[in-house]
Amino acid sequence: FGAGFTGGFAYVLDLERNFVDRYNHELIDISRIHPEAMQSNVQHLEALLERHVAETASVWAGEIVNDLRTFLPKFWVVKPKAASIDSLVESLRRAA
Repeated sequence: FGAGFTGGFAYVLDLERNFVDRYNHELIDISRIHPEAMQSNVQHLEALLERHVAETASVWAGEIVNDLRTFLPKFWVVKPKAASIDSLVESLRRAA
């Protein structure tokens, strides 16, 4: 995961705890979402999931939204090494 990833960021739900072995360590950084320190990411992820549920009626996404606190530690934030996650989230917030 991450080949050609030069901008933006992604959230990866890692239920099997093996993502750390599957991404391009040379090009991207990953970090777990820590609700206390990454509130903007939590809010952004929750909004994305809620929008997905509204547009697709996804039962699985609805389960994640309804129990987000349990799922949060299983998500990775993925970004290019050169990018700051705070600036990426802020630019998304300004664009919304």
